[in-house]
Amino acid sequence: MDETSFENTFGFAVQAAASAPGRVNLLGEHTDYNDGFVLPIAIPLETRVEVARSYDGLNHYYASELRERAWSEAGGAVPSGFAAYLHGCLALLRVSGYHCDPVCARVSSKVPMGSGLSSSAALEVAFLRAMRTLFGLDLDDLSLALMAQQAEVRYAGVNCGIMDQMASSLADTTHMLFLDTRSLERKLVPLPRNSELLVLDSGVPRRLGESRYNLRRQECEEAARLLGLASLRDLDNPTELSRLPRDLARRARHVLKENERVLQALVAPHACQFGELMNESHRSLKEDFDVSTPELDLLVSLLQQQVEVFGARLTGAGFGGACVALVRTGTARAVGERVLALYQDQDQGQQGTLLVPQ
Repeated sequence: MDETSFENTFGFAVQAAASAPGRVNLLGEHTDYNDGFVLPIAIPLETRVEVARSYDGLNHYYASELRERAWSEAGGAVPSGFAAYLHGCLALLRVSGYHCDPVCARVSSKVPMGSGLSSSAALEVAFLRAMRTLFGLDLDDLSLALMAQQAEVRYAGVNCGIMDQMASSLADTTHMLFLDTRSLERKLVPLPRNSELLVLDSGVPRRLGESRYNLRRQECEEAARLLGLASLRDLDNPTELSRLPRDLARRARHVLKENERVLQALVAPHACQFGELMNESHRSLKEDFDVSTPELDLLVSLLQQQVEVFGARLTGAGFGGACVALVRTGTARAVGERVLALYQDQDQGQQGTLLVPQ
């Protein structure tokens, strides 16, 4: 069957559609589930979801890039793969009191999976936006982001914080979203003057449900418990770290310093200062939080050696995926191509990819 359009996939016309962007996080990694501060920005790569009322009382899903079909019924078993996120969104709409008929949904996405660019949040937000349009739901962008996060936690098994869904729902591609993940206070902040973003995929995919992401969250929660804190957001005295076992102290130190870096970035508008904070963040993610990989470290090091680069770090949860760099305006593509050539040569053929700029 030709499945290049919604009508070809399901046999009838689409009734509503919506898109949502992926994101990169410039500072504030692994702080969102610790009630901390984050600084993501949306990227031009988007996920699009088309929907229409179902013809047989079941929910049907199709992912065009994966060429995979799935289905589920209200209250039924959670399907595997990409469909778990959509099923979760439908379940949460239902328990939240929104009436929605079963639907057929077709997903197409430019946000690569396994790169740390929040493909799952883009999928959830795009789908909920499409459902909001199709059924005229009274669901604002903040509530939509919160629902998307819970769909991922409860139905996809990733105990994520709120940053990704908030960025996909509320951020844009020209401003960073400063977010206090405890209060949800937020504001849009411009990038430093004379700078632009460069995003490179390391070629090493990661899947959060199978990585040590949930373990890192558990370690942070245990560190907070041992310190008598509600969360590591409340840690403000570095000497308290001496009370913790070595690994827990390292995790807590990263969260403490990373929160400080986000706040410093708000009052350090110069690109050089911002870039150094990004470099410090990567060192902390590598040495204290232990979520980097040799490939990510190599790619970040190569980026940091380029004269046009202000700073670089892994982005997303780590364990593979992508790096983000802040570079001089107008140089991102050339720097990206140069670094990828060096990366492929030094890593014995590891194939990276230029993601932003497109």
